[in-house]
Amino acid sequence: MKVLLKKRVLLLLLLGLITILFLKSDWLGAIMYPVKYKADIRASASNYGVEPHLVAAIIRSETNYQTGKDSRKGALGLMQIMPDTADWVVQKAGFKNVTEDTLRHRADVSIEIGSWYLNSLSEQFGQNQIAAIAAYNAGPGNVRKWLDTGVWDGTIETVNEIPFGETRHYVQRVIYYYNKYKDLYPSF
Repeated sequence: MKVLLKKRVLLLLLLGLITILFLKSDWLGAIMYPVKYKADIRASASNYGVEPHLVAAIIRSETNYQTGKDSRKGALGLMQIMPDTADWVVQKAGFKNVTEDTLRHRADVSIEIGSWYLNSLSEQFGQNQIAAIAAYNAGPGNVRKWLDTGVWDGTIETVNEIPFGETRHYVQRVIYYYNKYKDLYPSF
């Protein structure tokens, strides 16, 4: 009888703990979805007029805040920027002393270049955030072609029409993290 009572008490305690975790979901959410490099993200996002939540969501989707990463396709750093794109950004923006090594290993450099590029994409696509996210992954030429030929209309509602599966899932993932970060960190 005592063993059965102990099991019931343990079950009630476990259910109580689970209930508390769900009630305190912001606390649990902050543990599950942390944001690193907040000061760098805030500064770069502010410098280039992009939302810090979006920059954080791209970083989470690309590298989960780990510097020193190289993709299979050759993208570098925290925000996974292709070397040719980084060279173009450095030239257009007038950044100094940016090498592949600094892009790969320094979070602040990757965030600065990635934020500048994200703003550039946003401007290219008339402030269409969804198209800019798609272009960050697939390249602006591909996204422009999809929009011009009517393959995709550039909205989140029709993201399933994006012809590249990788880009389709990338946009969905970034928007998921973006919304999660906006809920968890409203005063980013």
